[in-house]
Amino acid sequence: MIVAEFVKWRCAVQGRTGRGGWISRALRRLFDEREEPRADGEQTAVLTHGGREHVVRVSNISSSGAMVDYAESPTVGDAVTLRLLDQGAVAGQVRWVRGGHVGINFAAPLE
Repeated sequence: MIVAEFVKWRCAVQGRTGRGGWISRALRRLFDEREEPRADGEQTAVLTHGGREHVVRVSNISSSGAMVDYAESPTVGDAVTLRLLDQGAVAGQVRWVRGGHVGINFAAPLE
């Protein structure tokens, strides 16, 4: 029984619940497995998406990505460029879109 419970827990952590791969945000936050540190605070940046530039707020910045406040709804997989004040232009890809926020995965790690 203990093994079955562990397998059930591990599948939930990895997002394989039998409900199309989605688990609740509350459960996911209990098991945050991100290894990279996040920068505190927010900053203003310029997001280039679909050939247009947008001034955006950026938070939750790590070496591999960031969360962007963005009113439009890009498609997961869209190519974007994020021009950060202290890093210059960084190429990336949209990884998730939820409630006015967009997760960007950088093509190369920030230094």
